[in-house]
Amino acid sequence: MAIELRKGSAIILEKKSNVSLGEIVVNLNWNQGGDGKKKSFFASLLKHEKGIDLDLGALYELTNGQKGSVQALGNVFGNYRATPYISLDSDDRTGESTEGENLRINGAMVARIKRILVYTFIYEGVASWQQVDGIVTIQYPDNEDIIVRMDEYGSAKKLCGIVLLANQHNETFSIEKVVQFYDDQLSLDRAFGWGMDWSIGRKD
Repeated sequence: MAIELRKGSAIILEKKSNVSLGEIVVNLNWNQGGDGKKKSFFASLLKHEKGIDLDLGALYELTNGQKGSVQALGNVFGNYRATPYISLDSDDRTGESTEGENLRINGAMVARIKRILVYTFIYEGVASWQQVDGIVTIQYPDNEDIIVRMDEYGSAKKLCGIVLLANQHNETFSIEKVVQFYDDQLSLDRAFGWGMDWSIGRKD
């Protein structure tokens, strides 16, 4: 069973008694094929385009005022056990992974995290969100998965804000579906009032 989150709605992650939320996994995957298996977006476009490098990332703000990002661009992969308590598993540059990309959030540290804005962006290639057919799955212990579909198309902008996690009484997070498109991380930052300074970066 899974819960599908609709745009403009939010849900509260359920905390079991006095136990922490535990590990929260945000998975981004693309273009499920007719055989029911998850397919690589890069592989599906290989015969049509030179290829698209689609990346998962997040803006974060801690309760002490510290702000930053976790993303492959600039090799800022974060840290699960230390600040900012968010980590990106890896960067799938080939598009061959069937597991997509994962952000891991340390739910035991919810009191130190004010908010997290999860996004994905096309680092290389033509923006074609309809072909991406992206699905974000949020998993945490002893609860149903939360599904967020990237189901709005037609934008030529290369970045999509997906979900916003907000601290609730230092005990849990609310999760709101965003799915809005922006030119870049700076535009996303300004739209949600992060107020950070940005410079042009690249991957090694």
